[in-house]
Amino acid sequence: MIERRVYLARDIETVRKALALLRGEGIGDDAVSLVARSDIELERIADRHKQADTDFIPAAVRGAGVGGATGLLAGLAATVVTPLGVTLAGAALVAAIGAAVGTWASALMGSSLPDPVRQRFDDEIAAGRILVLVDAPAQEHERLRPVLETSGVQALDYAAPAAMS
Repeated sequence: MIERRVYLARDIETVRKALALLRGEGIGDDAVSLVARSDIELERIADRHKQADTDFIPAAVRGAGVGGATGLLAGLAATVVTPLGVTLAGAALVAAIGAAVGTWASALMGSSLPDPVRQRFDDEIAAGRILVLVDAPAQEHERLRPVLETSGVQALDYAAPAAMS
């Protein structure tokens, strides 16, 4: 499973050193994101490294799961009530509709919520520090941590499954 870990950098030069070390260790740019105050992001961080600042995708995935499960349970319950005449195919259709509605509703809610990393480390971001987010397998992080710390970044206490792993 791909896991997200967060490292703290004091300035953009430290970030550059950390990115160079990550590339040297075989971690591609698609597995690294940066989070910083908006004025720092606009001026100094390349677009490919910018982290989305909402909870849109994780919320949509959670909504699909919850909506699909709820729809499936409602569809199966409807098959038990004979006068409704719902078949197992109908239960599957209700599950699909539930998943679609759950995805849509959760994505709307998630688009208005800040990303969990931004929520947790808001004080560091506001102080002008830069967060380096690395998505890699858990055993890979154990190898990367000491390497990254040689660049001057500090490992923060955060580990979570990557949103789309």
